[in-house]
Amino acid sequence: MSRIIVLLLLLISTNIASAQQETEEKAIKNVIETFFDGLHKGDSTIMKRTLHKEIKIQTTHTNRKGEKILKGQTRENLLIGVSRKPANVTYEEKLLSYDIKVDGNLASVWTPYEFYVNGNFSHCGANSFQLFNNNGTWEIIFLVDMRRKGNCDALKDKK
Repeated sequence: MSRIIVLLLLLISTNIASAQQETEEKAIKNVIETFFDGLHKGDSTIMKRTLHKEIKIQTTHTNRKGEKILKGQTRENLLIGVSRKPANVTYEEKLLSYDIKVDGNLASVWTPYEFYVNGNFSHCGANSFQLFNNNGTWEIIFLVDMRRKGNCDALKDKK
């Protein structure tokens, strides 16, 4: 009888932990979706709600000479750039998948993507987000994206 009780308690605790993990992953995915909602609308106020005040933002690509480039950007410059997007220009970043890892108040999210400007393909790549659970609110603390103009089929295989 005691074995049955132990097995039931183990099963219940496993289900509770799994449900908590799913809830955290949904909250994290919602932050990223909100970030891109702001980007697509050109609304820096929406984006700002998702960003920690001390976020680090970087982008990497390979230039025409084959050199690997890494550039940084400030939170303020990102928000100003988004707010200055002309009304006749549309951005759409199609996220191909989410790979979310959570441990306590730290989360890591990998999102391969395709980027379109005014409906035309611009580039593809991957985003790497690091998020911090700031006392109940997930915030992006680090964002790096990789951009490339071609060889995007490899990303589609990872959907």
